[in-house]
Amino acid sequence: MEQQMVVFTLGNEHYGISIAAVESIIKMQAITQLPQSPYYVRGVTNLRGTVLPVIDLRTRFGLEPKENSRETRIIIVTKDLIKVGVVVDGVSEVLRVPDESIEPLPPMASTVNSAFLKGIARMEDRLVILLDLGKVLEHDDQKVLNTVSA
Repeated sequence: MEQQMVVFTLGNEHYGISIAAVESIIKMQAITQLPQSPYYVRGVTNLRGTVLPVIDLRTRFGLEPKENSRETRIIIVTKDLIKVGVVVDGVSEVLRVPDESIEPLPPMASTVNSAFLKGIARMEDRLVILLDLGKVLEHDDQKVLNTVSA
């Protein structure tokens, strides 16, 4: 068996999320900041008449902030009927990952922040870190995102 992943970059690393969770990928657009939002929520954006919360994965993962570039994208994902925009540095491809190429995280690499990760896919020329979208958008975060999108 295999899994289809949308591969994106944050810094120099490649990450993958299941294509089943991805509704669309759009260029960076205007985001309206909301007061007293969690540190990783950039604000909301208008996507074809629907107001969506937008989170910044760089901030969520504790990475250094980066200016938007021509490659910056918003990946629109759906989790438990909630649509959320996720800002990433760039989107590179849709990749078919054979199940036998996926390995669990090494024990020494496991931290609280690695709870967001499902495993690592060994590809010919690189490693792709596989995200657990459910963990990235934890239950408490979903409450916040529900409030933001309401």
